[in-house]
Amino acid sequence: MATQNPKPAASLAAKSEQDNLLANLARRVRVLRAQRGMTRKQLAAQSGVSVPYLARVEGGEGNVSVALLHKLSVALNVPMQDFLSDGTAQNADLTMLVQYLKQQAPATLARLRQQLISAPEFTGVGPGGRVALIGLRGAGKSTLGALLAARLDVPFVELDKMIEQEAGIAIGEVITLYGQTGMRRLERRCVEQIIDTYPRVVLSPGGSIVAEAATYELLLRTFYTVWLKARPEVHFARVMAQNDARIATPALQREALEHIHRMLDARENLYQLANMTLDTSDLTLEQSMHQLAIQLPEQIALS
Repeated sequence: MATQNPKPAASLAAKSEQDNLLANLARRVRVLRAQRGMTRKQLAAQSGVSVPYLARVEGGEGNVSVALLHKLSVALNVPMQDFLSDGTAQNADLTMLVQYLKQQAPATLARLRQQLISAPEFTGVGPGGRVALIGLRGAGKSTLGALLAARLDVPFVELDKMIEQEAGIAIGEVITLYGQTGMRRLERRCVEQIIDTYPRVVLSPGGSIVAEAATYELLLRTFYTVWLKARPEVHFARVMAQNDARIATPALQREALEHIHRMLDARENLYQLANMTLDTSDLTLEQSMHQLAIQLPEQIALS
């Protein structure tokens, strides 16, 4: 009797493993891009990877090289290993902690994080604390932030404008000239300056700040954070009301709405880490301001 050749089965298993790897990589690239609010065309321009090839990568197709991963890691400002692993094995204590945390339910993780940031060494929220309003464009961060700052009699800072002042150029030009890495480095430096300068302040950061783990962790630790939430259609309508020339045609409008959906889907779990969520979808400006004011912790509202 002829011996069965095991090679086809092994080959199929290897092919399946490769397909899973490419599918996971594709999903990771799509999420990272959406969290940063980058279109495929923008990522292609920043990375030097063509739009068609990037589409293949995000579709889980093609042979992805180390060189290509390096280009994407630079353009997205994430370590290259983040595409393939969680990168958590730094030392024995951290490894054990990560393994323990991976086994916990989401509610337990939320409670543990709150316990950590409530420890005495974390001094961000308290009498005279800082408030940061996070969310997508069209959430009302600038309008509500200015009103809240006036009500609390504290300074109001728009982070993007501060970045522009520091760089001496428009925010879009910062990204074009210095890429995500330079932009995020400047963003982090400005947040640190705000913390050093203002014991009380209302801050409106860019919506994609939540995609930068180190900076977002600093924000969560040193500010009382409020997610100004709205339905995608509401965000879109508010952007349209600003007469944005970039979405002047029906085709561009459909693309913009789809982009908003992708960003919200990719960032929702990050926005949910905020201390408070305020859905402004069906509220007027006055109603939003009232709800924001009455839901702030007493030590901030009365300080």
